[in-house]
Amino acid sequence: MKVLLDTHTFLWWVDDSPRLSNSVKEVIANPENTIFFSVVSAWEIVIKQGIGKLALPEPAEMYIPSRLKSNRFSVLTINLSHILQIASLPSLHKDPFDRLLIAQSQIESFPILSVDQLVSQYPVSVIW
Repeated sequence: MKVLLDTHTFLWWVDDSPRLSNSVKEVIANPENTIFFSVVSAWEIVIKQGIGKLALPEPAEMYIPSRLKSNRFSVLTINLSHILQIASLPSLHKDPFDRLLIAQSQIESFPILSVDQLVSQYPVSVIW
């Protein structure tokens, strides 16, 4: 199965947070699954660290690549089709990062691993 990480899911996974559900832990830990980390999440992490809303043990430009490599996560780039899909989304969620992740989930037909209740209100498959 191919799945897309929400930004918080990535951060909680690499931090071994107890906030992750058992279902999400099983999906990520299963070597038969391909886990995608979107550049949208990298963008969000870099911005939040830069404005002091996210503390990381090292600069994001070192933290993100090292965690992607050690967890064997695949990178999902942003395509024009992802951006254009945002136009068809209802205005349930105001966060532009989440809206783009939702659009990517729809276009790629990947379930998204997210605890965010607003994400689950969109026509996407959510695993939590």
